Amino acid sequence: MADLLELAVVIPTFNEKANVATLIAKLDQALAGRNWEAIFVDDDSPDGTADAARAIARLDKRVRVIQRIGRRGLSSACIEGMCATAAPVVAVIDGDLQHDETLLPAMLDLLKTDETDVVIGSRFVSGGCTGEWDSDRVAKSALATRMSRRVLKCDLNDPMSGFFMIRTDIVRRLAPSLSAIGFKILLDLLTASTTPLRFVEVPYTFRCRTEGESKLDHVVAMEYLIAIYDRMFGRIVPVRFAMFSAIGVFGVGIHMAVLTALFLGFGTNFVVGEIVATLAALTFNFFLNNALTYRDRRLKGWRQLVDGWVSFAVICSVGAVANVGIAAFLYEMRDGAWAASALSGVLVGAVWNYALSSKFTWGRY
Repeated sequence: MADLLELAVVIPTFNEKANVATLIAKLDQALAGRNWEAIFVDDDSPDGTADAARAIARLDKRVRVIQRIGRRGLSSACIEGMCATAAPVVAVIDGDLQHDETLLPAMLDLLKTDETDVVIGSRFVSGGCTGEWDSDRVAKSALATRMSRRVLKCDLNDPMSGFFMIRTDIVRRLAPSLSAIGFKILLDLLTASTTPLRFVEVPYTFRCRTEGESKLDHVVAMEYLIAIYDRMFGRIVPVRFAMFSAIGVFGVGIHMAVLTALFLGFGTNFVVGEIVATLAALTFNFFLNNALTYRDRRLKGWRQLVDGWVSFAVICSVGAVANVGIAAFLYEMRDGAWAASALSGVLVGAVWNYALSSKFTWGRY
């Protein structure tokens, strides 16, 4: 009887082709004597990461590849990989070689005691280290950690860790309630569980990247804030609708700024200025929603972008008519309650724009 599969190592990747072979070699050395598999979950990397992993998989049956087309996101990639294995235990490790794969056997042994649900590689316990981080990155990480404590149900030193091991049955149980937003899947798992997960933190030193480019940027930081919001208020106001509405508010500012500049600054005809300002605000809203609200479904290439912009414009035009119609109707019914009527119209228009653009602008590809 063949040895039973013990561990799956899920590796979410985007443009990590140069690290694939090195990481498999390191896993082979670290997990000698263990029955394991590696699952690369690649977000259709343009550098050919998935092909590089498949080339190894042809020779090594322990290696598998999930190539995701038309969707992106580290957390959702981890969820797909963790749910795709038959192994009773699954680890998540970055494809950039910055995590310490030599800890995997010890982490696996800790989970075999039945007293632990999650083993977390920690940079902030005794013996752990952030490596060569500069003071700015350390400060940002500390701020993010403090923010995460508002939604955590446990006293965890490194809730931002992307290096951990967990029982697979727990992931399957929690999967339907995971937000899959952002890049911190551990925080998502810990906050989704209705009962506190038993965890152990093991120290490790965060390594420097040698190949590829860091994925940390302002959008990733925004996604983290969105994930925190989702856990705190998402059941009251869905996070995507909240983002869509917030961008709409910014769009109003763009509209007024453009109109003021054209009408007062350049003496443009009011109607012409209003048309230009409306198009400017609509375009701003479209591209910002494409980059943030619908980042996991974002439109790419000029054909998709033009088609998406046109559909968004049509939907918002109908939404504007609905806004005015509802507001006028309520104003007449409520004998001049103009503020409440106007706000009701705005809400109806916002819901209309959100619902239809989600389906017909960002839901067709």
